[in-house]
Amino acid sequence: MEDTPKKKLSLIAFSGEFDKLTAVFTLATGAAAVGYEVNIFFTFWGLDAIKQKRGRSFVGGSFLTKIFGFMMGGLKATPTSRFNFWGIGPRIFRSLMRKNNVATLEELVEAATALGVNLYACEMAMHVLGLKQSDFIHEVKDTLGVASFLEISEGGRTMFI
Repeated sequence: MEDTPKKKLSLIAFSGEFDKLTAVFTLATGAAAVGYEVNIFFTFWGLDAIKQKRGRSFVGGSFLTKIFGFMMGGLKATPTSRFNFWGIGPRIFRSLMRKNNVATLEELVEAATALGVNLYACEMAMHVLGLKQSDFIHEVKDTLGVASFLEISEGGRTMFI
């Protein structure tokens, strides 16, 4: 019997917006649940999804990067891309998701790690934003540059969100 290569999905999470991160983790968990190898590369604002501190915090090396870290906010403070309503938008979405028995963003992140989705942080974006590996949840597998992520992604589908 021939060995067929495992299906692979690689996602680039550039946005730190609630609805876009929800799409990233919905695709990731769905693909992982049906046997795909799933890799997510978090860069710039997408890094917010994998920070240890899930609320607003002054994370970063310099004064300016600490301000960026606070403004980004962490997973609990992600804005929606549209209809944010001064921060109320994500609360409305979470409420609607629970009401309709749909996993919230936080639940999707937990499911992704439970399903073995590979989480990677972008080395260059980390340097720019003054972040360290220790700023992220322990499920982040590694810090990578673009070339390494492309190597990992080879042979599968790649999506940019």
